[in-house]
Amino acid sequence: GDIVLLAKPVTLTEGDRVTLTTDVPVATDGTSKPEKLLYAVSLPPVHGQIEHINYPGVPISSYSQLDVVAQKVFNIHDNSHGAGKESVR
Repeated sequence: GDIVLLAKPVTLTEGDRVTLTTDVPVATDGTSKPEKLLYAVSLPPVHGQIEHINYPGVPISSYSQLDVVAQKVFNIHDNSHGAGKESVR
Protein backbone atom coordinates (compact mmCIF):
# COMPACT_ATOMS: atom_id res chain seq x y z
CA GLY A 1 0.00 0.00 0.00
CA ASP A 2 0.85 3.65 0.05
CA ILE A 3 3.20 5.03 2.67
CA VAL A 4 2.67 8.50 4.09
CA LEU A 5 5.52 10.28 5.84
CA LEU A 6 5.04 13.59 7.59
CA ALA A 7 8.14 15.45 8.74
CA LYS A 8 8.71 18.76 10.47
CA PRO A 9 11.96 20.71 10.38
CA VAL A 10 14.09 20.95 13.50
CA THR A 11 16.84 23.45 14.19
CA LEU A 12 20.16 22.37 15.66
CA THR A 13 23.11 24.54 16.56
CA GLU A 14 26.62 23.44 17.43
CA GLY A 15 26.56 20.61 19.97
CA ASP A 16 22.76 20.35 20.09
CA ARG A 17 20.91 17.08 20.09
CA VAL A 18 17.28 16.53 19.23
CA THR A 19 15.38 13.35 20.01
CA LEU A 20 13.21 12.17 17.14
CA THR A 21 9.63 11.84 18.28
CA THR A 22 6.43 11.22 16.39
CA ASP A 23 6.13 15.03 16.20
CA VAL A 24 9.11 15.06 13.79
CA PRO A 25 8.92 11.96 11.60
CA VAL A 26 5.73 9.92 11.63
CA ALA A 27 4.80 7.40 8.99
CA THR A 28 1.85 5.18 8.24
CA ASP A 29 1.42 2.55 5.58
CA GLY A 30 -2.23 1.65 5.87
CA THR A 31 -1.62 -1.50 7.90
CA SER A 32 -2.51 -2.06 11.51
CA LYS A 33 1.18 -2.41 12.49
CA PRO A 34 2.95 0.97 12.19
CA GLU A 35 5.57 -0.16 14.72
CA LYS A 36 6.99 -2.45 12.03
CA LEU A 37 7.87 0.44 9.72
CA LEU A 38 11.59 0.92 9.17
CA TYR A 39 13.40 4.13 8.26
CA ALA A 40 16.61 4.01 6.20
CA VAL A 41 18.96 6.99 6.33
CA SER A 42 20.06 7.39 2.73
CA LEU A 43 21.48 10.92 3.14
CA PRO A 44 22.84 11.48 6.65
CA PRO A 45 23.34 14.95 8.10
CA VAL A 46 26.52 16.68 6.92
CA HIS A 47 27.21 18.28 10.31
CA GLY A 48 26.39 15.45 12.68
CA GLN A 49 24.79 12.05 12.74
CA ILE A 50 21.71 10.03 13.62
CA GLU A 51 22.33 7.87 16.69
CA HIS A 52 20.48 5.29 18.78
CA ILE A 53 20.41 5.95 22.51
CA ASN A 54 21.86 2.47 23.19
CA TYR A 55 24.91 3.20 20.96
CA PRO A 56 26.05 6.78 21.66
CA GLY A 57 28.71 8.05 19.29
CA VAL A 58 27.88 5.46 16.63
CA PRO A 59 25.99 6.68 13.55
CA ILE A 60 23.09 4.49 12.48
CA SER A 61 21.72 3.98 8.99
CA SER A 62 18.29 2.64 9.95
CA TYR A 63 15.78 2.63 12.77
CA SER A 64 12.19 1.61 13.36
CA GLN A 65 9.00 3.52 14.08
CA LEU A 66 9.02 1.71 17.43
CA ASP A 67 12.42 3.33 18.17
CA VAL A 68 10.90 6.73 17.38
CA VAL A 69 7.87 6.11 19.60
CA ALA A 70 10.20 5.01 22.42
CA GLN A 71 12.33 8.16 21.83
CA LYS A 72 15.51 6.14 21.29
CA VAL A 73 16.76 7.90 18.16
CA PHE A 74 18.32 11.34 17.97
CA ASN A 75 20.11 13.69 15.61
CA ILE A 76 23.27 15.19 17.09
CA HIS A 77 25.21 18.15 15.72
CA ASP A 78 28.98 17.61 15.53
CA ASN A 79 30.11 21.12 16.58
CA SER A 80 31.43 21.96 13.11
CA HIS A 81 31.37 25.61 12.21
CA GLY A 82 29.61 27.06 9.22
CA ALA A 83 26.73 24.63 9.36
CA GLY A 84 23.78 25.95 7.42
CA LYS A 85 20.47 24.37 6.62
CA GLU A 86 20.63 20.72 5.77
CA SER A 87 18.27 17.82 5.51
CA VAL A 88 18.32 14.17 6.40
CA ARG A 89 16.77 11.67 4.05
